[in-house]
Amino acid sequence: MNVGLLYSRIRRDEKLLLSELRERGHEVTKIDVRKEQFSIAEPPAILEEVDVALDRCLATSRSLYVTQFLESYDVPVVNSAETADVCADKVKNSLALQQAGVPTPNTEVSFTTDSAMETIERFGYPCVLKPVVGSWGRLMAKIDSESAAEAILEHKSTLGNYEHKVFYVQEFVEKPGRDIRVLAVDGDPVAAMTRSSDHWLTNAAKGGEVAEFELDDRALELVEKASDAVGGGLLGVDLMETGDDYTVHEVNHTVEFKALNDAVDVDVPALVVDWLEAKVESETEFAEATA
Repeated sequence: MNVGLLYSRIRRDEKLLLSELRERGHEVTKIDVRKEQFSIAEPPAILEEVDVALDRCLATSRSLYVTQFLESYDVPVVNSAETADVCADKVKNSLALQQAGVPTPNTEVSFTTDSAMETIERFGYPCVLKPVVGSWGRLMAKIDSESAAEAILEHKSTLGNYEHKVFYVQEFVEKPGRDIRVLAVDGDPVAAMTRSSDHWLTNAAKGGEVAEFELDDRALELVEKASDAVGGGLLGVDLMETGDDYTVHEVNHTVEFKALNDAVDVDVPALVVDWLEAKVESETEFAEATA
């Protein structure tokens, strides 16, 4: 198959995928989205031989729009524009999980500082204020006091981007110094790891220590339900342990896996490519059967 890799920077994650694809004899068309133009009338020539596109865009805006263009050209894309739209926005993400019956932290959204302050006071301290769009733990704040809340809300209200006028407030979940990242393909886990830190943010990007984690039946159930809730695909599902259960706080659609690959015994990029091959084969057989 010919895989179109949508990117703006080739990181170690993309290098792992490129190496696995080429070792299996697949063609790869590298598509730097910064250099292409996407017309509503016809696709760019670089897409002519592509069987499936893999969205590895760093910027959320590029991911959201490019996936929509590719679907309009009838080019299969992983992940779908629908999944990207839900996962890229924390509000849509939380709503999708809640509506699917997946346990997720209590969250409220406000559009003024006064209203957000009411939520914060009702949740109590500490609670968490997050940007509606963002990754790697950036611009997240654990609010420990009324004065801290007032200062952070004032700062956000003066920032120019309209997204900072959306106040996404979430209850603080007491976790055992770690959370769990699961890489899953259409709800089927590839591998899982814990991310541990003394800091309340345990992201690997923030320096969290990683270790392999074995999922129990409940975690497997929640990963599948969370994946279905956002439309499926190649996803990073983030869970926190809450006593004898879990809560799913986020599902990521352009998930990084280099830290996971180092932490576990399985070959993560190989399993991802296995799934991608099966997906393309299934879609090809379906197209031939209905032609």
